[in-house]
Amino acid sequence: MNSKFFIALVVLASGLIVAMLLSAGIGAYWISPWEIPSILINQSSGYDVLMQIRFPRVILGALVGGCLAVSGTSLQGLFRNPLASPGLIGVTSGASLGAALWIVFLNTTFLGLWGLPVAAFGGSAMTTFLIWRIAKHDGVMSIYTLLLAGIAMNTIVGSGLGLLTYIANDEQLRSISFWMMGDLKSANWWILAASGGCSILGLMLLLPLGNVLNALTLGESEAAHLGIDLEKVKWRIVLGAALAVGASVAAGGQIGFIGLVIPHLLRLSVGADHRWLLLGSMFGGGLFLVLCDLAARTVVIPLEIPVGIITSAFGGPFFLWLLLRQRRWSMPAS
Repeated sequence: MNSKFFIALVVLASGLIVAMLLSAGIGAYWISPWEIPSILINQSSGYDVLMQIRFPRVILGALVGGCLAVSGTSLQGLFRNPLASPGLIGVTSGASLGAALWIVFLNTTFLGLWGLPVAAFGGSAMTTFLIWRIAKHDGVMSIYTLLLAGIAMNTIVGSGLGLLTYIANDEQLRSISFWMMGDLKSANWWILAASGGCSILGLMLLLPLGNVLNALTLGESEAAHLGIDLEKVKWRIVLGAALAVGASVAAGGQIGFIGLVIPHLLRLSVGADHRWLLLGSMFGGGLFLVLCDLAARTVVIPLEIPVGIITSAFGGPFFLWLLLRQRRWSMPAS
């Protein structure tokens, strides 16, 4: 790893730590970020706010942001397309359908606070499994079939969400709408523990794939000539992304554009070497979501804006800029 990559990683990791401290201190109840260590040691005023509210939310934000960004980087490398995102393989839409089904039909005291995240994760896992089965034929997973199956499944799931929205009552409709906007206000240590296990497992599958993704940029044939087991790699990327994104969406709802924006920003600014890009995306995604959540909590105190609105406000214009940039590159010279 050259000095440019090392400096970028140090800056992103340091920025994430500083952002987490600021986010833990700033809010409707003000705690000086510099006094947090002494508050934790002495268990003085503000200790319960930090331990029961702020820290679970900040850690969850860093974890969710990192998982979404790393999954986006991995899928962009797999599809060899910078416009790829975790939503392409149906994880996000499947989680939304699972959550909506729970809200409309099963929203009881059964499973308590665990019900909605479990339903969302189950929906994402089922959708991803169906897409994987469609894309796999004679032991070979077709990338193009995987992409088309994801688009088709997203359309089918969208119709199911539309039907559930239509039959939902006012309270259920409000719950579905708020969940799909994405927010971290329900974060607690139990949800963090439940989602963290799957998220970390997904990251463990994806983060070591830097050299493999670099080889895939040359094409599948060239990667196979280098001795890479393509089917094993494809399965590992899809499984890792499904675990990381499914757990993240289950914990925080639909938080869009992080898997698209962060990897491409890092790729444009420092380079496309996946050996560092995956790790940089983890730090950068966590930093971005922690800052967006801080803005969501503090812009209109004491109210909170769903963090998905904040991320989309940044991601939407960036996505349009990226499309225009690619179109300019693809236009023939006059």
